Amino acid sequence: MQLDLPELRRRLERRGPPEFTLFGDDGTEGREFANTAAAVLIPVIAHGELTVLFTQRTTELKSHAGQVSFPGGRAEPQDASAEFTALREAGEEIGLATDRVEILARLPDYRTRTGFRVTPVIGLVMPPLELAPDPREVAEVFEVPLAFLLDPNNRQRRTREFQGKTVGYYVFEYQDRVIWGATAGMLVNLYRMLE
Repeated sequence: MQLDLPELRRRLERRGPPEFTLFGDDGTEGREFANTAAAVLIPVIAHGELTVLFTQRTTELKSHAGQVSFPGGRAEPQDASAEFTALREAGEEIGLATDRVEILARLPDYRTRTGFRVTPVIGLVMPPLELAPDPREVAEVFEVPLAFLLDPNNRQRRTREFQGKTVGYYVFEYQDRVIWGATAGMLVNLYRMLE
């Protein structure tokens, strides 16, 4: 699926949530009780080709150390909306200025086995990027072409053992990067919204 910026806007404006969305890892119980509000920003960068920005988390973090993720985190009581949370967290994690982001859409909430109800917010960022990653949280910031992420041939299904059960999850491998878990699940939901 090759999308330029006008086509991306058109598809996001005309489409509601996909008919079927991923909820979390297959086979994990209790996701319906995942109610701790959080939000992530899916930053789409408008280069000549559209890319998506990711963070590589530091290995010192207590949770999800070293994993690839979108900038984001837990909602604070004073946050006015999921969009506010996503933008606040992106500012804290990678130094992305709020006024550099145009909100395009939301994806359906993604409930994790760790108790979070994550709202993915799609935001358009026009280059040049002026970022200042927080070295306590972010080891690196990188981009992946949107066309690569929207090609079903580039996603894999894998399984792992979790609490005595075999659960399935999605994986994208791009160069030396491995994107999996909730981040990959949200990318699959993005594909389903755009197809």
